[in-house]
Amino acid sequence: MGLIAKSGGKGFDPLPEAVYNAVCFWVIDLGTQLSTKFGTKAHKILIGWECPAERISVEKDGVKMDLPRMISQKYTLSLNEKANLRRDLQSWRGRVFTEQELEGFDIKNVLGKSCMIQVIHNKSEEKTYANIAAIMPLMKGTAPLTPENPTVFYSIEDHGDQIPAGVPDWVRDEIKVSDEWQTFKPAEEAHPPAT
Repeated sequence: MGLIAKSGGKGFDPLPEAVYNAVCFWVIDLGTQLSTKFGTKAHKILIGWECPAERISVEKDGVKMDLPRMISQKYTLSLNEKANLRRDLQSWRGRVFTEQELEGFDIKNVLGKSCMIQVIHNKSEEKTYANIAAIMPLMKGTAPLTPENPTVFYSIEDHGDQIPAGVPDWVRDEIKVSDEWQTFKPAEEAHPPAT
């Protein structure tokens, strides 16, 4: 069925403020999450983009790699007229949703799609965060990008406790506190290692 919407990493400097040519390489279902600030629950997703104009050197399994910087945005899985997801998708696509699309839009459709994103910085106490201020379609004549990292799509409904490789621990931890995750016994708990 997929993800149907209806009516940061630790230890790195934030992505610099700028407008970037970017490509979506993550669409990850976070499940139903509790907002401690408001005491309400909502189904959340995480969309992640690579920004190849900004690079970072990382070491993985003893191998140094030059990779594009990335940024992600958390959304409530809703296309309500006031929803941030609807606003950003319409801006990204360069057109409003049709009535038919509002009845059910598969979020997986954005995976591998390019856009322009504007990154701004917000400060909270001693920390600076890179946030997405706007998402726009590519400028005419700009070639779409192909993700350098493997694309990742995860839906709790479709994939259950099988979170794909490449999903960072901080995202896994968020998935594992969702209401949906609590309804089944994850494989690692159902089959504890022999001692």
